[in-house]
Amino acid sequence: MTITSLLASPVKIEQVSSKLLQPIYNGDQPVSTTMSVPLTVFDRLAYDQYVPSLYAYKPPNPSNALLQEGLRRALSEYREWAGRFGRDDDGQTVVLLNDEGLRFIEVTADCTLDQAMPFTVPTFLKLSPSFEGVKELALVQVTRFTCGSIVLSFSSNHIVADGVLMSQFMISWAQACRGVEICPRPLHDRNIFVPRNPSNIQFDHRSFEMTKRKLKNDPMMPRYSQDDLVHEVLHCTPEFIAKLKSKASSCFPDVDNGGLRTTYSTFECLVAHLWKVITRVRGLPDSQRTYVKISVNGRRRLSPRVPDEYFGNVVLWAYPETTGKDLTNQSLRQTTEKIHEAVAKVNDDYFKSFIDFANENLHDDGLMPQYDGHLIVPSLWPNGEVQSWLGFPFDDIDFGTGKPFTATPSFDPWEGHMYLVRSVAGDGSIDVHVTLFRQQLALFEQICYNID
Repeated sequence: MTITSLLASPVKIEQVSSKLLQPIYNGDQPVSTTMSVPLTVFDRLAYDQYVPSLYAYKPPNPSNALLQEGLRRALSEYREWAGRFGRDDDGQTVVLLNDEGLRFIEVTADCTLDQAMPFTVPTFLKLSPSFEGVKELALVQVTRFTCGSIVLSFSSNHIVADGVLMSQFMISWAQACRGVEICPRPLHDRNIFVPRNPSNIQFDHRSFEMTKRKLKNDPMMPRYSQDDLVHEVLHCTPEFIAKLKSKASSCFPDVDNGGLRTTYSTFECLVAHLWKVITRVRGLPDSQRTYVKISVNGRRRLSPRVPDEYFGNVVLWAYPETTGKDLTNQSLRQTTEKIHEAVAKVNDDYFKSFIDFANENLHDDGLMPQYDGHLIVPSLWPNGEVQSWLGFPFDDIDFGTGKPFTATPSFDPWEGHMYLVRSVAGDGSIDVHVTLFRQQLALFEQICYNID
């Protein structure tokens, strides 16, 4: 495993143009621009924030004109990205399918892409647009480097859809640029999450989906500032991952499984290791309770299964929790088992129970995520959060000249936030993107390799 510290100087960029792109429709029939799409109970759980993803391509590359043409054709299938938020007759937020347009920004950089990498925090921020005062629901920025390389940034409002749909849209945009049929087409039916009759609320959703998601600073957290946040990338090789999985599975036999050794997923083992490492880095007191928030994709957990091309959010969260002392003293296997059990509980029964709960509380403002107005610094201390992009098909995002040579989330300005991304190298390696405090960086680099 190698680690990359992103502290170098940023590149200089110049904006060339900024415009709104509307969908292009096939056929002569006019398309209504007065329709709207309601938010589902899962959309209402999402933060009102833009999530940028970056895709870097070496030359040769398509022209900006071709990228715009393909984007406009893709928007005819993904109309929500060209729409705006509005209100229905009951005062509820909806997505207006008014085709006002997606923001397309053209930018040039003053250096080669190799000179700009690895991306620093200031460079990450320059490679995606500012979201201040933005009304568009999605934005694209194309940055062209002097060597002919480009970085595509796609940023979308999380309320409209989750990361799975974001990756499907990127594939569709690439297909449109290559002149092939968009396949699969997105599924727009947001009425598929129907509450049961009679309702059957089996879990304490108010505590988990609502209370745990209200962000506030713990009075015990270090008094660092937002300027102290740094971005780290850990490159986990297949050899390191195999060693980690072996360590997590070999501590002792599983007596509940007939003495057979339990095999855990790569995701579970890696999250367990990262949780233990970041807990040591923070120096949590023995009695301090800590959890790691893990996004769980409901598409493959709900029965009947929800297709990957469903346009919207289908995410709930697992919250494995323990104390600082237990994380320090427990084996990697014990921590991995805790994560495995917590994720397994977010199953079909859990998702359907939440649908029943949320439909009985549709007008409860507590369903919408809340920020504490007294946040000192964006930090999840003493907790963490993990987003998995391991299943995203980056190889299929080919605009006609090949797959991206790197694909990455942008800088996430929340200490304790982690992204797991499958390397585009295709060798089974994984890149872990972590946001930390600069003051804790040295200890993190010292212990992140140690799994003994």
